[in-house]
Amino acid sequence: MTKQELLARTKAFSVRIVKMARSLDLDFATKVLMGQIIRSGTSVGANYRAACIAKSDRDFINKLKIVEEELDETIYWMEILIDTGIIKKEKLSELMLEGQELYKIISRSIKTLKSKSANSK
Repeated sequence: MTKQELLARTKAFSVRIVKMARSLDLDFATKVLMGQIIRSGTSVGANYRAACIAKSDRDFINKLKIVEEELDETIYWMEILIDTGIIKKEKLSELMLEGQELYKIISRSIKTLKSKSANSK
């Protein structure tokens, strides 16, 4: 996957998170959860974008780690939405799958970059 494709994919993920949040009836608990998931979910695209202009390989890896953490947190909030019955699992399954796939891509990228960095020393 190219940098441009991943930029588009992480941005699309962020947009889908916002659209999902806007579709819900918001009681107090749902508002709180939506604030969390919007923050972490939209951070994925923003932080990947920041990683793409990193000043060094080390900086790139560190920024990718932030993307990884934000994806993990977003997946967590989606699990909470499902477990509390706010959203049916079926409604979130595609978005959850995309988050998990992005998480795997970013995690593998971090491992690959760390390995290359260690081998070049």
